[in-house]
Amino acid sequence: MRPRVTFVTLGVADVARARAFYEALGFVASGASQDGVTFFDAGGLVLALFGRAPLAEDAKVADIRPGFAGIALAHNVASVVEVDRVLAHAVACGARLTKPGQKAFWGGYSGYFADPDGHLWEVAHNPFFPLDAEGRVQLPPPAGAA
Repeated sequence: MRPRVTFVTLGVADVARARAFYEALGFVASGASQDGVTFFDAGGLVLALFGRAPLAEDAKVADIRPGFAGIALAHNVASVVEVDRVLAHAVACGARLTKPGQKAFWGGYSGYFADPDGHLWEVAHNPFFPLDAEGRVQLPPPAGAA
């Protein structure tokens, strides 16, 4: 098996409301989207919005709402200024700022917002992981690789 992530599905209270929020951020819904599910191309990965209760039912788990689910999505950008711009745009679209942009312990600069369903997004500038021309993060090669 070649490990990879192809979809990230967010369970949301109201698919139409969540879709409107993500479209305001600049995501474009696929024509495959329907009333109960929305699909966005997120740079080679699919971001899907699906009803929270139906998603829990499909996975055969209880639909409980923890204060923190132990996951954050991330959007890396090319500069510190861009971090602050993206955070401000998200807030203008209806997000809740949970941490303003600031120097990070790991040597970069980042902040966080929560979407209308509380899903966390980190917006970060990481000078150690540059972005390619398509905006994809370039990780260093595996240790010991030539």
